[in-house]
Amino acid sequence: MKAVLDTCVIYPTVMREMLLGAAQLGHFTPIWSGRILEEWARAARKLGPEGEAQARAEIALAQAHWPFASYPTADGIEQRFWLPDAADIHVLATAVTSSADIIVTVNAKDFPQNILAEEGLIRRDPDGFLYDIWLTDPEGLAQVAASVLSEANRLSGDQWTLRPLMKKARLPRLGKALSTNAGSPSSG
Repeated sequence: MKAVLDTCVIYPTVMREMLLGAAQLGHFTPIWSGRILEEWARAARKLGPEGEAQARAEIALAQAHWPFASYPTADGIEQRFWLPDAADIHVLATAVTSSADIIVTVNAKDFPQNILAEEGLIRRDPDGFLYDIWLTDPEGLAQVAASVLSEANRLSGDQWTLRPLMKKARLPRLGKALSTNAGSPSSG
């Protein structure tokens, strides 16, 4: 399965690391465009020059790990699409050009399901998308989450626990599943 990751799901660190961790486990192939990655770097600029530099380093690592994830959109394809927010048409164009199955985004209103269905696509929010992956591979996603938690604690100097970290990262359903069921999807 190919999933286009919208900027809004790869800019936040914990969300991105959970998604890319699931991709590393083989649950989906991540797809993005140069424009999506550039939007990530520009969004990080709001954190200051070091924020943008950090984002560009993370982008380089992601591109090195997934060299075939970046798809340029076909010339002129964007003109055939309409979305409520014209600034998101490039995401749809990337999905169509790459023959993706899913667009993972938190911007539900900007990607109406009926419009996506016309192109053979569906929209998923990252929490539901990752929760469904957890249902098929609770141990794998628990390992990814443990690694993300460890890194969050190291970088922040705080002592996060899994559920509050996932909730803060806008992944509350996944956080509840990971912390309540400790790797067993059938025990809930």
